[in-house]
Amino acid sequence: MAFYKSPWFKYLKNFIIGVGAAVVMVGALFKIQSWEGGSEMLTAGLLTEAFLFLMLGVLPPDKDYYWEKLYPGLENYDSKIQPLTAGPVGASAPSLNGEVVEQQLGGMLSELQTMSASLVSLKSLQEVDFSSTGDQLKSMSNFYTRMNEAMATMNDSLEDTKRYQEQISALNRNLGSLNSVYGNVLSAMASSASTGKKVG
Repeated sequence: MAFYKSPWFKYLKNFIIGVGAAVVMVGALFKIQSWEGGSEMLTAGLLTEAFLFLMLGVLPPDKDYYWEKLYPGLENYDSKIQPLTAGPVGASAPSLNGEVVEQQLGGMLSELQTMSASLVSLKSLQEVDFSSTGDQLKSMSNFYTRMNEAMATMNDSLEDTKRYQEQISALNRNLGSLNSVYGNVLSAMASSASTGKKVG
């Protein structure tokens, strides 16, 4: 980009033009009133203006934008202006339908209300205090650890119960065997007793 198109140069040019014009005006006032220093001020201001006019004559003019090509009828005061992309201009141009515009605005309004509700939800989520979440997670972790320990204890208890049941079953079998032996002994004693009575 050329230096004369840069913002700082445009600002400097406007500043010098303004200061030079002010010096010319004050110098003219001093000259008209015949005050002291008026000639010097007028000379300095006119030289500044002459330099600026020379500079403006050397620099190329700013680019012109032909807006009437994009907006036909822009140069006519009473013309209906709309961009070329909007369609034909003049008598054949479509007129605005109030109901259609109202429906479109209503749809936009409902979308804006939905967006507003979503933003309110996001704001409420932002205001939630998550500072105690870490403590809650630690408590839940402790709970799960204790629950796992209790489950392990229950498994151990189940194993113990199973072994106890096996021992009870073995004891019952032993008791059944003892009962049968004891029954045989009693039967033998009873038969020997009856045999002894018969002999006597």
